[in-house]
Amino acid sequence: MNFLRELRKNKWLYAMALPVLVYVLIFSYLPMSAHVLAFKQFRPIDGLWGSKWVGLDNLKFFFTGPDWLRVTINTIYLNFLFITAGTITALLIALMLNEIRQALFKRISQSIVILPHFISIMVVNLMVLNFFNGQDGMINRVLENAGLQTVDWFQTPSVWPFLLTFIFVWKGAGWNSIIYLATITGFSEEYYESARMDGAKRWQQIWYITLPLLRPTIIVLTLLALGRIFYGDFGLIYGIIGDNSLLFDTTDVIDTYIYRSLRSAGMNSYSNAAAVGLFQSIMGLITILFFNWIVRRVDNDSSLF
Repeated sequence: MNFLRELRKNKWLYAMALPVLVYVLIFSYLPMSAHVLAFKQFRPIDGLWGSKWVGLDNLKFFFTGPDWLRVTINTIYLNFLFITAGTITALLIALMLNEIRQALFKRISQSIVILPHFISIMVVNLMVLNFFNGQDGMINRVLENAGLQTVDWFQTPSVWPFLLTFIFVWKGAGWNSIIYLATITGFSEEYYESARMDGAKRWQQIWYITLPLLRPTIIVLTLLALGRIFYGDFGLIYGIIGDNSLLFDTTDVIDTYIYRSLRSAGMNSYSNAAAVGLFQSIMGLITILFFNWIVRRVDNDSSLF
């Protein structure tokens, strides 16, 4: 009865939310039934439910391979760099944009930092190739003109975790800063007026007012990002690295490894890919639950649930 009373009381609010609920149901929850594919030897002629049940056999090709531990560590390490650098940079951009007082200059600056987000990943990959390609790349030409030793970037695996992090941050930090900037603009001006009356400088207002008020937003966005820590940025990494085996030691992630493996896996590639995808999803769920448990013990108000 309470549920029906709530529906009648806020019927128009629920009507506005209905399209989103239907969208999530169709495209997020109904496809979960296909996870059964991970436990079957899928044959298109037999269909999803008619294919043979094989249990966990589809994960054997991944966990019995010699590289599963390496690619898993690479995936976590690269995502750790992406999340850390991306969060810090997006936060700094939002803080700097918030300090701009001239409205026109602020809009122009925000447009510039957001622009890389709209550049196609394939265009970004071509840009990286032109910058770092052997002797003809722009970076090596600059080093050569400066009398410094050139670097064969595509044969130096140690530099690529940081290069990929730089590219990831350049492309996405400006866009991600929108959430932080929107949160900052919602803070009451009374906090800052009181701080100015007490003689606080701008950096002190940022450190003692803005950042503490931003903490719940930072925690929530970080927890959401941790949910995909077992997923590599396939478009970015494979588009740049491709099948260059010289760089696999530091750049090969679960997604790129599976993609290369499944190209020759034949008919069972559907089931193998589904099994690894299920593994990534489960590990991501465990990661979110673990870190949310930690956050709840430290600051219950900032946890997701």
